[in-house]
Amino acid sequence: MDLAFLTPLLDRTGPWASVHLDTSRATEDAARRRALIDRAAVQRLADAGADGPTCAAVREHLAGMPAAGSPPGRALFAADGEVVLDVPLADSPPDVAATWAPLPHTGPLLGLLDDAVPACLVAAVDRTGADLRRYELGRGEPLGTVEGPQWQGRGHRAPPADRYEWHYRHRVEDTWERTAGIVAEHLARSWPHSGAHLLVLTGGTRERRAVHDRLPPQLQDVAVELDGEPTGDAFDRRLAEAWADHRGRHVAELLDAFRTGVGRPGGHRTDGDGTETAPGSAAQGIPAVVSAARQHQLAALLLQAGGHDPERPVWTGPEPEHLGVDRADLRRMGVRHPVQAPAADALLRAATACAAEAVLVPEAVPGPPGGLGAVLRWPA
Repeated sequence: MDLAFLTPLLDRTGPWASVHLDTSRATEDAARRRALIDRAAVQRLADAGADGPTCAAVREHLAGMPAAGSPPGRALFAADGEVVLDVPLADSPPDVAATWAPLPHTGPLLGLLDDAVPACLVAAVDRTGADLRRYELGRGEPLGTVEGPQWQGRGHRAPPADRYEWHYRHRVEDTWERTAGIVAEHLARSWPHSGAHLLVLTGGTRERRAVHDRLPPQLQDVAVELDGEPTGDAFDRRLAEAWADHRGRHVAELLDAFRTGVGRPGGHRTDGDGTETAPGSAAQGIPAVVSAARQHQLAALLLQAGGHDPERPVWTGPEPEHLGVDRADLRRMGVRHPVQAPAADALLRAATACAAEAVLVPEAVPGPPGGLGAVLRWPA
């Protein structure tokens, strides 16, 4: 999971109000039920010690939510009398959870967002160009079109049946190849600003494959091809299946890198692609992962539901790199008033600050011991 959406939480020192609640309106008594849930959330914040202005900000934010089109759930993070971040959730939390703590309680987000299809950039490709849409939470937003070079009716005129037929077909083929290159180049330029985590190519098999082959390697890694029109329930199902498959492969690759990186010191292993990875390029357990996070070494933070390490407390300070397994660690960093927080919350803050990703390892898959590990940017 790309943690960039948590960046607004880095600008304040807290304490933080964190609320995870059901905001769906699918039932007949939804309005009354929502009012009770909202009231319970604010009351639980107050009971936890949240200040009046922050409770009021959460209350007003919940009251201002639209009556229609709300996502199944939301996670709110507020501090200093202001709601700093509102995260729509694809699934409803099972209960109202409200905390008042030194750090935002972001740990539950992995479980609530992990199965959800992230924001996608969808390109419906044909021989004339592509129609682009940003797709999120089941809704598509048009982003315009990309058009290739125009020539003789955009390539749809019937070719002449004379000795110039080969030349005609060659020019049509050349125009199509140029169009695929133009679309791929536009997608590469647009991707960093799209806020998407998956690139979806639809349209004819040959056309979308031509675009895929012209994408830069880093974009090919997050691109999938789907049949059919990018609308309706059938597309939603295919997209969910494609995301699950893509995510599964990515988790498997990270776990392989993790297991390789924590191998026997002095040993080496050659991966399937021929690259040799030295042990020391991964960390497991709270002391090792905390040390890596403190030095901005995290490439991917691995958390597994059911593990005990993510919930264990660590010591933290005002900055994301203020991390330690005991109070003395923070004192040595010059932190005058260290506080404790769950390891998951503190490490997610550190991972956000160093642009690392976070991955929830399925319970059925052998993961890091204790439920906490990391793949590092460089060997420890």
